[in-house]
Amino acid sequence: MQLKRQKFEINLNPIQRGGILTKEAREALIEFGDGYSVCDFCPGRLDLIEKPNIKNFIHEELPEFLGCDLVRATNGAREAMFAVMNSLKASRKEKKSIVLLDGNTHYSVYIAAERAGLDLDVVESSGYPEYKIDVKKFGEKIDSKKPLLVLLTYPDGNYGNFPDVKKLSKICKNKGVPLLLNCAYSIGRAEIKLNNLGVDFVVGSGQKSMAASGPIGVLGFNKEWENIILRKSKYYPKKEVEMLGCTSRGASMVTLIASFPKVKERIKNWGEEVEKARLFSKEMEKLGLKQLGEKPHNHDLLFLEAEFLYEISRKHKKRGFFLYHELKKRGIGGIKPGVTKNFKVSTYQLTRKEINKVVQTFREIIE
Repeated sequence: MQLKRQKFEINLNPIQRGGILTKEAREALIEFGDGYSVCDFCPGRLDLIEKPNIKNFIHEELPEFLGCDLVRATNGAREAMFAVMNSLKASRKEKKSIVLLDGNTHYSVYIAAERAGLDLDVVESSGYPEYKIDVKKFGEKIDSKKPLLVLLTYPDGNYGNFPDVKKLSKICKNKGVPLLLNCAYSIGRAEIKLNNLGVDFVVGSGQKSMAASGPIGVLGFNKEWENIILRKSKYYPKKEVEMLGCTSRGASMVTLIASFPKVKERIKNWGEEVEKARLFSKEMEKLGLKQLGEKPHNHDLLFLEAEFLYEISRKHKKRGFFLYHELKKRGIGGIKPGVTKNFKVSTYQLTRKEINKVVQTFREIIE
């Protein structure tokens, strides 16, 4: 079986832009690609391994980076959210509990809650075209539904919207409900500090935003939750139940560590990344496309609507695949084959020259 991936000069895929490996991570990927290769000197728990120094990374560097007391790596952001949900449920006696979500939540959160045996309720967005989340509406739902947990997506993976998390954190604290912030598209791109935002849990994604090969997630929280989230096994006292003993063991972990120095530096440039995204959005709208989501936009992920490209596809011999092929000929990828009516792109870490090339390419295709 041939396993080769199609590569492009410019990749616009939002799920990949923040996960492009650094040179150091690519070297680590080769070095530690064999199975559980980080476990040669394991003292019984992954986060306590000192060769390579996972212990320092998990217990010192990441907590400082995330502005919290404790961090664990997981097998992905969804696994981190499941760990919180499941451990909170296990700590309560009620048979039925609710997780209160925002209307832009990723599907995996629904699956995680379902797997934990939890019911769901949703605070819907404002709908087309901005899809904003009004966090004040959470207060009414908390009073009526009395949820086990509130979960806010920051930003969401469709429109790149940032809801007012500080306002929501005050609401949750006043009502005594823990708040989990899903930062799969922000931790590793922008500065996210748990204590500054006033939330109880933060979750990030190594492969989406921290230049790691993945799948790997990070979960940050303070000591008040330690006995619940990190409860130990009665059979193997060293092992943490929600981590299933250990989590990511190998290439995903070492690439996360290897890229970390560069990730810490690049978050300082977040303002410039937002500026480039706004510039790109403005230029694309001049061509007749429409950016959905918040304006002015505050994230590199952009959802673009292109009705006229869809109309072209209905008459084109390649139908909906014409846009993919026209972009591919010019070295640009990341928009799914067959998609024309609306699509997501990301400008993260593209140069202004590359952004100009993408805009010019769309102009040529349209003309």
